[in-house]
This record gives sequence, C-alpha cells and structure tokens, in this order.
Amino acid sequence: MTTTGLQDSKSPSELIDGRIKELGDWRGEMLGRLRALIHQADPDVVETWKWRGVPVWEDAGMICTGETYKAVVKLTFAKGAALPDPARLFNSSLEGNTRRAIDFQKGEEINEEAFKALVRAAVALNKSKARR
Repeated sequence: MTTTGLQDSKSPSELIDGRIKELGDWRGEMLGRLRALIHQADPDVVETWKWRGVPVWEDAGMICTGETYKAVVKLTFAKGAALPDPARLFNSSLEGNTRRAIDFQKGEEINEEAFKALVRAAVALNKSKARR
C-alpha cells in the first residue's frame, strides 16, 4: 500500500499521533503539548489533516494549523490578526492582514493560560461569523 493509501485509512487524529511519534524529539513533544492545550481550551475541537501532512484544528472554521520545522513548531492561527493577544504570543507572520503565528522553539515555556485564551477567542470569532 502506498503512503497515500495508508493515510487514507487513518483518521486525522491517528495521523497527528503518528506525526508526533515520527518526530521523536522536542518538536513532537511540543506539538503534543500544544495539541493537549487546544483540546483543554475547546473540548469540541475537530482535528483534521490537510495539505498532505499538516495537522489542523477546527471549530466552526479553522482555528490553527500545526507545522513543524527544524528549529520551530509553528502554530498559525487562520484569523489571528483579528484576535486579541494581550500576552503578545504572536511572534511570526505578523505582516499579513489575516493570519498570525506563534513559533515555539526548543525549551521554550508555554504561557498555557494565554494560549488557551487565544484558542477560545479564535473559536468565539469563528462562531460569531458562522451565525451571521
């Protein structure tokens, strides 16, 4: 069976589990921690797998994507430019009109309460737009 065939037979959550395990280093650990915080902030979140290998979290629309690179784990919030960020978590993709991202580096502490507040704000924004 091809890799694509294997991916087709697994749920998005299983594919994300696989990505975390496959990374096998601080990036997998960080992605797993961020994933858990997303679920804590929004128990109704739906995990999807897009663009041939990007974990995506959705609730009434896209909340964020979780990409992994050599030096960072990047969470890109689809409507980040419209979200309040009093803790100034956004530190990447700041120049656009729509998205904002947070680059997490090895050993970096996560401001868990501020991160969960950002996820909840993204969900609230999605739901407010869905009602219109």
